[in-house]
Amino acid sequence: MTYLFTSESVSEGHPDKLCDMISDAILDECLSIDPGARVAVETMVKGTDSSSYIFIGGEVTISSNEEIRYEEVARKTASSIGYDDHSVGMDATSGELCEVVVRITQQSPDISQGVDQGKGLHLEQGAGDQGLMFGYASNETESFPELVGSFMPLPAALAQRLTSKMSTSMKDGSLSWARPDSKSQVTIEYDDEGIPSKVDTVVIAIQHDDIAGEKFGGSEDEEHDYIFSEVLDKVIKPVIPSTLMKEDTKIIINGTGRFVRGGPHADAGLTGRKIIVDTYGGMGRHGGGAFSGKDPSKVDRSAAYASRWAAKHVVASGMAERCEIQLAYAIGVSEPVSVFVNTLDTGTVDDQILSERVQKAFDFRPQAIIDALNLRSPIYSVTASGGHFGRNPGADGEFSWELLQEDILKSLQG
Repeated sequence: MTYLFTSESVSEGHPDKLCDMISDAILDECLSIDPGARVAVETMVKGTDSSSYIFIGGEVTISSNEEIRYEEVARKTASSIGYDDHSVGMDATSGELCEVVVRITQQSPDISQGVDQGKGLHLEQGAGDQGLMFGYASNETESFPELVGSFMPLPAALAQRLTSKMSTSMKDGSLSWARPDSKSQVTIEYDDEGIPSKVDTVVIAIQHDDIAGEKFGGSEDEEHDYIFSEVLDKVIKPVIPSTLMKEDTKIIINGTGRFVRGGPHADAGLTGRKIIVDTYGGMGRHGGGAFSGKDPSKVDRSAAYASRWAAKHVVASGMAERCEIQLAYAIGVSEPVSVFVNTLDTGTVDDQILSERVQKAFDFRPQAIIDALNLRSPIYSVTASGGHFGRNPGADGEFSWELLQEDILKSLQG
């Protein structure tokens, strides 16, 4: 019996992702000044007919007198995405057209004493909060040369690549009419053995210039036909493996007809509202905590990375076709209160045996995670858009949780 599964993604110009981008850019600014900075920054954006607003709030503690350039970082980030003209949804370069409001305090001393080594009830660095985190990996992308090494659910991997392609095509001029705000959605048909058989549906929403007025004498039908053809040829075909595209694959582009008004003008944005987009597209579970704007002492982020790192090793080692790992923590306590390994009936050994191997191979204490993955570096801006998982590790240490280590792979094989 076949079934369908759908995942979505949003581009860096989506209002929520814009906020994630700003929050992580501020985090990187803080870590560049002080690698031990404690950061929890939230951003909200909203535009009106006459102006736009960026609101930055949260808690930041650094051991330096150097000034953090909140407003400058926010404006630079938004304008680099393409929000440099009010007609597209925001002009972040203009102090008259875009106001930046900053409300930042220091981290609560009651929290910090539970996180600092040598303080609080437990002398080791404890978790920055209670909570639960999930990591997930699957081998279903490994059948496609374009996706080898990602170990991700196929719908999520393709949706992320579509939005990234739209953003780069806007910036390099391939889609000269495109504006920053876009979304994608991919539905995969799986056969009765759970193997992807085809792309059932691709949905694209892409913000654009008023092409009808500029190029087609006001005809919105001709405008839509032109955008459909451009997106199909320059975004969908280069990204979706040709073996998955069938004659009956459905393609929907700008389903309302047109998408001129977008960005913060059309929709308010807020940090942390795209947690499923950030992770596994709904295929794997999510503990609920967002990532962007949080330094790695917050296990919402660091333990989610660590659990993905461990799950990816399980699948890459051949010990399971799919693997989900849950970690849970208590604030101020270093050791996780629980570790749960679930191979969803695809494991080559009993899950309990595999769990023992995982806990021997990986140290899930917060400080150990930070050290193993080098998470005190300013590596986070690039993670804020395009998904936090399934991406190639960068030369500057980005996506260290995607690196596979041969010794760990062997230890999991027993």
